[in-house]
Order: sequence, then structure tokens, then C-alpha cells
Amino acid sequence: MSKRVLPDPLERRHLLERELDPSRAGVIAQAYLDEGRVAEAVAFLRRAGERERLESLRRQAVEEGDLFLLREVAVALEAPPRSDEWAMLAESARRLGKERYAIQAARQAERKEVGDGGPLRGRAGAGEGSGGGDQ
Repeated sequence: MSKRVLPDPLERRHLLERELDPSRAGVIAQAYLDEGRVAEAVAFLRRAGERERLESLRRQAVEEGDLFLLREVAVALEAPPRSDEWAMLAESARRLGKERYAIQAARQAERKEVGDGGPLRGRAGAGEGSGGGDQ
């Protein structure tokens, strides 16, 4: 898919702030994915109603030790990461040399075990009233 499909940052914001046809959202999401810009695709996958693809990205985030992506997808799915997901992500991150993500994920796993997962953060719903950015 051509880079012409990718909106510039201001256009992206405007697209997410207003009504967007699910099929167009899907095309934009795929363009981001084709460019390797996975985190930016998440909000458009949400708008396209692509829950299966979001679930797949959730698993990918855990396998790749990508704390930021897991948070983005969790916001898009409106489903906070489970304690076991945080623990697996911590293990993956540690194995891949992503120590900062490993430490943060391990802390989240511990918090979830005592019932305090904390708020979801991310920008998957940017412009949709979902809250602020990542830490």
C-alpha cells in the first residue's frame, strides 16, 4: 500500500476525532501496518472493528516484550492486561534485552495480583475521549 494513504499527524488526529467509515479505517490501519507503524495502526483497527487483529497484536506485544503496544491494544480493546500477560511480557522483554519494559511489566504483574492494575494508558483512542498519553 502506498504511503499516500497514510495521513499526516494533523489529518490523523482529525480522522480520529470525527466519524470514520470502518472500511476506510481498515485501509488506513493496513497502510500503517505495511509501513511497520503498528502502534499507529491500533486506533484505526479499533475504528474498523478489527477485534481479531487487535487480539493478534496483543499476543504479538507480549511475545515481543512490547509494553507500549500492549497498553495501546488494551485501551483499544477496553480490556486491561491480565497478570499473566504482564508476567509473560516481562519474561519476553528480559529475554530480548528490554530491561526497562521487563521491570515495568513485572511491577504491573505484581499489582494485578493484588487487584490494583491501575488505569490503562495509551493513545489508541486518541480523540475519542479515552485519556492521556503513555508514561
